[in-house]
Amino acid sequence: MRKTILVVDDDPDIILMLTDRLEALGYATLAARDGQRALELLESVEPGLVLLDLQMPRMTGLEILGHLAGQEEAAPAFAEASLAQRPHGAAGDAVPAGHPPVIVMTAHGTIQAAVDAMKCGAADFLTKPLDMDHLILVIQKVLEREGLKRHVAVLREEVESRYGTIVADTPAMAALIVEIKRVAVSDATVLLLGESGTGKELFARSIHQWSKRADQPFVVINCVALTGTLLENELFGHEKGAFTGATTQQKGKVEIADEGTLFLDEIGDMAPDLQAKLLRLLQDREFHRVGGTCVVRVNIRVIAATNRDLSTAVKNGAFREDLFHRLNVISVSIPPLRERPDEIPPLAELFLRRYTKEMGKSGMQLTASALRTMCAYPWPGNVRELENAVARAVVLAPCREIGPEHLRLPRDDESMSQVLGDEPQVREASALPYHQAMERYRHFLIEQALKRTHGNQTKAAEALGLQRSYLARVLKQKQAEDRKDAK
Repeated sequence: MRKTILVVDDDPDIILMLTDRLEALGYATLAARDGQRALELLESVEPGLVLLDLQMPRMTGLEILGHLAGQEEAAPAFAEASLAQRPHGAAGDAVPAGHPPVIVMTAHGTIQAAVDAMKCGAADFLTKPLDMDHLILVIQKVLEREGLKRHVAVLREEVESRYGTIVADTPAMAALIVEIKRVAVSDATVLLLGESGTGKELFARSIHQWSKRADQPFVVINCVALTGTLLENELFGHEKGAFTGATTQQKGKVEIADEGTLFLDEIGDMAPDLQAKLLRLLQDREFHRVGGTCVVRVNIRVIAATNRDLSTAVKNGAFREDLFHRLNVISVSIPPLRERPDEIPPLAELFLRRYTKEMGKSGMQLTASALRTMCAYPWPGNVRELENAVARAVVLAPCREIGPEHLRLPRDDESMSQVLGDEPQVREASALPYHQAMERYRHFLIEQALKRTHGNQTKAAEALGLQRSYLARVLKQKQAEDRKDAK
């Protein structure tokens, strides 16, 4: 599809020269010899770019920019006012994003006017007489920049849509959101606590979006997905020649998150040697790349999350106490879904709308019996398990009504009995304090999955809905704890 360029100039020779050259290069063109005609064309068509002369009779280029900026009634004053007095003094701020980019054209003697035009929203400027090769280069760069802006906007919309699942239909969750918003306005480090699947990353993203850093990067690091060496490289990057294969310098996630938010997921599973390096980052906001000697300083906000009891881990020597205190500036506990059953119906409806739209199966609805089944189920996998159940039901239901049978939730099988506490080990765990009990539950579920798969960790991880690397890390930690207890 050809890009359309609108050429606005009172000189017919310049219009003819520009339109001929642009059409020869494959662009479609429109032309206007005065500002009024240009505004009429902009109301009826949507060009990809505007080439705008600043010095024209009846209406100047600055006045046209004033109209595009929504200052129709005050366009002449907008053009004449000093930049210090204008409400849109920053470059590119005046013209709304919904309008095409504008490249202004001006004679050598009015370069200051061109600079003023850029501060009023123009994307770039060219001086007359025009250098056609330079003109084409500027057009290509402006169109490329606009394409990137649109791409970023689409990606941001997709991310916000994908993670926009906080439901505040209950008093408990509404109170939690109020607390989160209060936390978001500061730059304090936040520690999010809760079981797997409760939505800790979603809350971290919400803190970022409600903060003054919302327009800056939100960078996620999964501390359990990578081994110590790989995780260090992922965090801090490396210098050229730091190790075999390091042919170029590479920035780490910490450096990429500069001015934004760094989210450390599953921080409780970070290796001890990396904990010391992370402590320095939190204390001084500086670090060294792997193999480097230069100090790299960053301005980041840190949010961490874990499903482990870090206080117990500190007592057991598995987590540094000084790092725990650095992370635990503000802690927010996210309750499991079984403790907030009133949120199950609105969450289910939210996921239903999402997946019916994605799969093109509009008009589907959950039956009353399906909702009752969902509210009665304890959801050991929390919101993530609920989302998976709804997605599965949308795929499997042969008609528009989703019943309990399409959810395929555990009923009388072994996994349900584990959740409900029919096994002796589970009943014993129920008498322990909350975090110890959950740790016992977790190990018990893993043991049962390994028994069913005859020790095959890959199949056990699939059955539990876990990453293979995470399961291996949990087993390794349990072995270390067992050896320590044996001593």
